[in-house]
Amino acid sequence: MPEGPSVRKFQLLTSPFVGQVVVKVGGSSRKINVNDLNALRLQDSQVHGKNLYLAFVAADDPLGPTAEETVLQNETSSPAQGGQEQLCAPHPQDEELQEFQHSRSEAPDEAEGPGNWLRFHFGLFGSVRANEFSRANKANKRGDWKDPVPRLVLHFESGGFLVFYNCRMHWCSSPRADPASDILSVEFHRGRALDALCAHHPICYTLLDQRYFSGLGNIIKNEVLYLAKLHPLTPGSLLAPSDRERLLDCAVQFSSDWLHHKLLGQRLHPQIYQKEQCPLGHPVMKATLGPPGGFKRLTWWCPQCQPVV
Repeated sequence: MPEGPSVRKFQLLTSPFVGQVVVKVGGSSRKINVNDLNALRLQDSQVHGKNLYLAFVAADDPLGPTAEETVLQNETSSPAQGGQEQLCAPHPQDEELQEFQHSRSEAPDEAEGPGNWLRFHFGLFGSVRANEFSRANKANKRGDWKDPVPRLVLHFESGGFLVFYNCRMHWCSSPRADPASDILSVEFHRGRALDALCAHHPICYTLLDQRYFSGLGNIIKNEVLYLAKLHPLTPGSLLAPSDRERLLDCAVQFSSDWLHHKLLGQRLHPQIYQKEQCPLGHPVMKATLGPPGGFKRLTWWCPQCQPVV
C-alpha cells in the first residue's frame, strides 16, 4: 500500500482544488454515497501518516470551521445522543493486514460518523490522479485490457477533476492524528521514537508501529535497516544509543528523499527490498517476520552487511 511519501504526494495533488465546488461526481465506492459530495466545496486537504483527509462544506459556506476549531469543538462537546462520535483514528493493524494479503478489496470499516471530513485509506496500488484517469498498462489474468475502476471521481467548477483508486473512505468528525509520530512531519518527535526503539522486541516490528512511526511502511523498513546495517530481528534493547540514532536518521532521511524523488517524477530504486543480491553482491535472505500472533511482513536483509547482534 502507499506509504507516507506517496500519500504526501496525493495531498499535494488535491491542494489546488481547495476552495472549489464539486459539480459532478462518480465512482464505484459502496462505503459512502458519492452523490452526497455533489455541490459541496472542498475546504481543506491534510495528510497524516498513511491517511488522506479532505474536508467539505456547503458551497455557500466557503470558510467553515478550521481543522483546529473542529478538534476543539469535538473535545469540549458531548457526543450526540443515540450514537458515539466517530473520529478518524488510523488503523495500523488494518493497514498491515491489507498489505500482507495484497488485497484490492475493501475490508469492513467503521460505520459512518458525523462530520465533514472524508478519510481515505489506500490499499495496494491505491492512488490519486489529477485531471487524468489511470490506464491499463498490461492485460489481466484473463487477457483483458481493462482500465482500473475509480472508487471516486470529483469534477470541479474549474473543469479539473480528481480520481481516487483502490481506497476505503468514510466520513468522520476530524483528522484526529498525532503529528509527533508522523515521520515526514516537522513536528516529528525524535525522543519518543528513540524511546520506542529501546523495546525488547525486534526493531523490524517497532519500525512498523504507527504510534511512533506513522507513514513508515514495509519498503521504508527494509531499506533503512539495510542502510543502518542492522539485522531486522535485533532486539532494540541490545542496540547502542548511537545505533538507534543512526537508524532513526536513516528513516527520516530516506522518507524525505523518497518524497523528493516522487515530486520530481523519479522512481524509487531500492537497494534491498525485493532484491536477490545486495549492492555489494551478497545473497539476500527473505522471510516473513512479525510478532507472535500478529501480522507478518516480508522482510529482506543481507546476512553479511546486516549481521546478527
